[in-house]
Amino acid sequence: MAVSQARRSNLPSPLLAPIEAWFELQGWTPLSFQRQCWQAYLAGESGLIQVPTGSGKTYAAVMGPIAELLAEPSPGLRLLYLTPLRALSRDLALAIQQPIEAMGWPLRVGIRNGDTSSYERGKQLRSTPEILITTPESLSLLLANPKAPALFAGLQAVVLDEWHELMGSKRGSQTELCLSWLRSQQPGLRTWAISATIGNLEEAARSALGAASEPRLITAPIARATEIRSLLPETIDGFPWAGHLGLRRYEDLVAALEPGVSTLLFTNTRNQAERWHQCLRYACPEMEHALALHHSAIDRAEREAIEAGVKAGALRWVVCTSSLDLGVDFQPVERVVQIGSAKNVARLLQRAGRSAHLPGGTSQVLFMPTHALELLELSALRRGLSEGLVEARRPPTAPIDVLLQHLTSLACGPGFEPEQALATVRTAWSYRQLSDSDWQWCLRFLEHGGDCLGAYPRYRKLEREGDLYLVKEKAIARMHRLHIGTITADRAVTVRFVRGAVLGHVEEAFIGRLKAGDVFFFAGRQLEFVRLREMTAQVKASSKKSSTVPAWSGGQMALSDLLSQHLRAEVDRCARALAGDAKLDSPELMALEPLLQRQVQLSRLPRQHELLVEVCNSREGSHLYAYPFDGRFVHEGLGFLWAWRLARHQPSTITVSVNDYGFELLAPKNYPFEELFELHAEELLDATNLKDDLEQAINLSELCRRRFRAIAQISGLVLNGYPGQSKSGGQLQISAALLFDVFSRHEPANRLLAQARSEVLTDQLDLPRITLALQRLQRCSLQLERTARPGPLAFPLLAERLNNRMSNESLLQRLQRLLQDAKRAEGTITRA
Repeated sequence: MAVSQARRSNLPSPLLAPIEAWFELQGWTPLSFQRQCWQAYLAGESGLIQVPTGSGKTYAAVMGPIAELLAEPSPGLRLLYLTPLRALSRDLALAIQQPIEAMGWPLRVGIRNGDTSSYERGKQLRSTPEILITTPESLSLLLANPKAPALFAGLQAVVLDEWHELMGSKRGSQTELCLSWLRSQQPGLRTWAISATIGNLEEAARSALGAASEPRLITAPIARATEIRSLLPETIDGFPWAGHLGLRRYEDLVAALEPGVSTLLFTNTRNQAERWHQCLRYACPEMEHALALHHSAIDRAEREAIEAGVKAGALRWVVCTSSLDLGVDFQPVERVVQIGSAKNVARLLQRAGRSAHLPGGTSQVLFMPTHALELLELSALRRGLSEGLVEARRPPTAPIDVLLQHLTSLACGPGFEPEQALATVRTAWSYRQLSDSDWQWCLRFLEHGGDCLGAYPRYRKLEREGDLYLVKEKAIARMHRLHIGTITADRAVTVRFVRGAVLGHVEEAFIGRLKAGDVFFFAGRQLEFVRLREMTAQVKASSKKSSTVPAWSGGQMALSDLLSQHLRAEVDRCARALAGDAKLDSPELMALEPLLQRQVQLSRLPRQHELLVEVCNSREGSHLYAYPFDGRFVHEGLGFLWAWRLARHQPSTITVSVNDYGFELLAPKNYPFEELFELHAEELLDATNLKDDLEQAINLSELCRRRFRAIAQISGLVLNGYPGQSKSGGQLQISAALLFDVFSRHEPANRLLAQARSEVLTDQLDLPRITLALQRLQRCSLQLERTARPGPLAFPLLAERLNNRMSNESLLQRLQRLLQDAKRAEGTITRA
């Protein structure tokens, strides 16, 4: 009654008095946007909060619900806080418990995720805390409990933390479906999403709040200054170094780091993190106990110890990946180092916000390029930041595999009535346009096994009981609960000392390549592989020399569409400057001037309205280099497309190599790239039959087969087995491949097959961006240059291809030999 009266009278101060009292105790004054959030919540509104990292978003989201809990105390779960990472749960719990303990409020905070013990989970079900912090997977598991309606009967609010991270993935779709069910149980449920800066704010809010919502958007003009300084090499010649060879410049990084300054060193991949951690260990032995490595494959206990060490100030330098991107509160951190291009404006902002993580702080970012052309990317990032533009994230469109998993979860729990469930599912933003035919297919698939699997009882999961669909077979329900989750990747193998602690997990494909005695780096240690037993790799410490580092799948990042546009503008600016029409107006571009001059001498720099294509011959064969500057994934599609279209006119074996700036086609000697390009340039850029040509060019069927494995796991077609009896990745692939072939032969209209094809085209090949790229290139002036040898823009593509080739030489040796050959040839030409 008190809360409803407060709403009618537009929130009199007594409701928020306990909150204001705690802020006053801390010596703080609530920010304007925080008060807006509290008032909007207590007025019955839902919405999205977007303010800079470290500005107090958590208290903005939770203090309104807490004020309501204090005004109308009652037992049971009242506030559900969803976070995308388990690592965030501990910090969030501490942040929320701080005012509760300081003020003696009668509220309990619980954490429930994959790290929570079975004892604690059972205790939470018997006596549920008023505030529960959990993950999307754990929420889905709670919905698979028959007691779910009673558990959520008093739920009043849901907070979605770091929503920008969830919404662009299937975990976001899973969250949307769970929230749609919660809202069907509690029509007055209020939802508040917290997001970092994102380009499509309105869509982000609607995806969080549901299709029928009218979200309240709360932003704040809080200026968060970001200072970016580059570690520029003393000299840059005409040949950029490449990839992890940036390690050769470790002395520059060490000289810029200060032992007493708390620093996070971000890399884009775990592979890079392992390499740089080892490099700093050897370069700075005095930092042995103040240096750490943090990524998601390291064991949880060790990650927690590292995070605690940073907060306590004991650890000063931490080499990390995106595992520390999100809202872990590290106020002692004073500086962020970005090793290699962040590839994305929003990602750089997020990482920059890890330093000076408090309102009014100035983020300090030190950029360490891993090859010279990344200085172009940083200059483009600077301009993107100055214009205030960030990337948009798009939620998946009605993924059927996630829906099948969700319906099975509900059937394992309270059950669902089909017509009511369809109406509920359509309130989820990603499923708002779900067709009747797709819905009926899902029900038939789960109840009868579809058209192909009806003879197998384990695929007939749902049974009717009156108006409800339920899972009655206990074995099916048990297996489903064991495998809830939508993030599937290469199978993880536990890494453990022969006699000792667990170090973490690596992909099965990496361990499968090792033999007894091989040495590799992992979790900051040099290890010798002893044996693989079940799904555990047993290792021991070693001092043998080795350069092997675990190679995880999904390690490549590509330029975002937004950053690609800025990068093309940056190249155009450089071309105009070298022609005397502009100035190189950033330190990065000025440092790159010798390399840019060399590119102009050998070929040219393309303007924004031009597409540069270079052809040359070498001892390896005939080369064609094209530079659309559209990002790695787009170039992969374009490279295979061009190779296939050229081979139609002149059959040959053509190798494709790509990076974020362009792609290389390598054919046998004397292949007529120049003549073919001049004759068929218009055809190469034609988007008319793009889907059909791509399907011919890249063996789309095989890519769909691989993608189907993940879809089969999410939808529950392929299970990993019971704990301790897990299937290998090979067994899973065989099981999924068998189902793929059965569906292809006997049910070609199977929705999961269609989803696999759609995901390959849209996500893996980025067909929409390829289409836009071709349309843009059609409007460009084509500049074909015949060069005597590969130039500065081509050199990183050579390195990319060499890095994927087996050889007794190291990549460094091969690149140094190429550099010497190029400089020798140039010297000969100069003398001539």
